[in-house]
Amino acid sequence: MHEIAIETMELTKRFGELTAVDHVSFKVRKGEVFGFLGPNGAGKTTTIRMLCTLSRPSEGSATVGGFDIRKEDGRVREHIGLVSEKMIMYDRLTAAENLKLFGKLFDIPKAALTEKIKEVLKLVKMEKWANSQIGTFSTGMKQRINVVRALLNQPEILFLDEPTLGLDPQSTSEIREFIRKINNEQKTTIILTTHMMVEADLLCDRIGIIDRGKIVAIDTPENLKRLISGADTTVMEMNIPNLSNRLMDGIRSLECVSTAKFKDNTHIKIQARGDEAFDEIIDMVRRNEGKIAFIKNIEPTLEDVFLHLTGHEVRDETSDKVKGIGQHGHWRSKKRVR
Repeated sequence: MHEIAIETMELTKRFGELTAVDHVSFKVRKGEVFGFLGPNGAGKTTTIRMLCTLSRPSEGSATVGGFDIRKEDGRVREHIGLVSEKMIMYDRLTAAENLKLFGKLFDIPKAALTEKIKEVLKLVKMEKWANSQIGTFSTGMKQRINVVRALLNQPEILFLDEPTLGLDPQSTSEIREFIRKINNEQKTTIILTTHMMVEADLLCDRIGIIDRGKIVAIDTPENLKRLISGADTTVMEMNIPNLSNRLMDGIRSLECVSTAKFKDNTHIKIQARGDEAFDEIIDMVRRNEGKIAFIKNIEPTLEDVFLHLTGHEVRDETSDKVKGIGQHGHWRSKKRVR
């Protein structure tokens, strides 16, 4: 019995002169939720496509469920489920009809498929909409059906590519709860890609931080945050009642300051390096007649970890919606199903 669900060795994907995934090596243990955290274009989706046998590596190798993605691609597909960024469903068919169609693609016997459809609809509390057309559903309802579609063949390993992208807060919460449920109750190994720090922190047992095609760190969320507390980096919050753009520019100009961001009109969050950073920032604010109501060290977030490791912030950090296609070869299907 394999204890490792996925293992990649120097996995690489190039598109012409562009290296989308750059010699990536990692292991995913059976039963864990493993997250790929990174901005759009970091190489997350391209990595998933290779692991799901939808795209051949340029270099390197990988096994999924113990099967080689190059030599045993058919066996790989028997053991996985994939929820891609794009929903794959037919609006004019009902929820049950959509699931029946995809179940037939897995060659699931008719009687077993009927029971399986009832089971997965119950899993996401969609039984009463079984005979309603998908086209009448909200985005959140569609995504629930999209996720359970990938569970029809009872996969050992489930790939979720940005599963909450574009959903409202309630639908996002429901999908995250469902992910926890299938991992806890069915022991399904889950590979989750996201550019949302909170999502990675909430769901993942371990996280691989990926940027520009390279994995820069892999560990638990807690251990990743300790990278900052164990280094010479300080994360702090300041309340300055007379905060101005001029004062903010002055703080940002300090050599010790990695980043400084407005939280609101009076609060700022600063990440700085060096033992003297705290004193340097306070002195600079006071020299420029800033009135400090309070200043305190705060617990680092995964966003702070990403900045610490890569030297820049996560792109698209101000939005949970991806704008277009990532720069590293994340392509759209040429055909659109209507």
